[in-house]
Amino acid sequence: MRILLVVLLLAGSFLPVYAQESTMNKSERYDSLQVPYTAFNVYSKNATLFKLDHEHVTNWELEMQNKLQYTNQEGNVVVRLYEDIHTPKFIEIGMGGPPDYQFWVAVNTPEDGYFMIHDEKKIGWTPDKLITATHSSSGGLTVSVGSKEAVSNLDVAGFTMREFTVSGMNSASDPPPVESGALTFSILSGDPSQNIIFYMPFMVLAVTIVLIVVLLKTKNRASEETKKISENKSP
Repeated sequence: MRILLVVLLLAGSFLPVYAQESTMNKSERYDSLQVPYTAFNVYSKNATLFKLDHEHVTNWELEMQNKLQYTNQEGNVVVRLYEDIHTPKFIEIGMGGPPDYQFWVAVNTPEDGYFMIHDEKKIGWTPDKLITATHSSSGGLTVSVGSKEAVSNLDVAGFTMREFTVSGMNSASDPPPVESGALTFSILSGDPSQNIIFYMPFMVLAVTIVLIVVLLKTKNRASEETKKISENKSP
């Protein structure tokens, strides 16, 4: 068992070092930007468009930190995620101002149109909590505020992130919703199977099983030899 312990300790020390050296693989894409408050003080039909430097295909994770200063209780900010701005398919995340902090998630598709998935009227979000949205081929769309899930495993028939819009006014006569601050928008995507770290737990498990089998066989063989020696010594 001493050999097994040594191997496991070596594997455990190897994994963090390798992970530190290979935190990104060739399939991964990362975009991060600060959206200024002025981008939200526009009518929704003239929403401010942001095109991402990378195309985030299927498996992605988005983080947003809303540090905007709202001007009034009725103020809202809306973020829409698009595959293509010229098509009617998008994911909408909305954040109301204090003291209610309304939070909603909606989806618009060519087949079903606009429908609300989640609408929390009171304390749905707060500025100190990260808003995360993840999408995968197997799990669909999940949206969380801090550790609380607002939407879980929603099937949106696949989604590739290429661009997004922001706005805050439902009509041209609305007052500006925010007066200062910014919203941090970060997104990471990639295929984890193209990174060797993805396979390391399975490799360590396989090596451990092989070692256990070898050690058990060795132990049984040693026990049989000891038994034979004892029998030969018996009168």
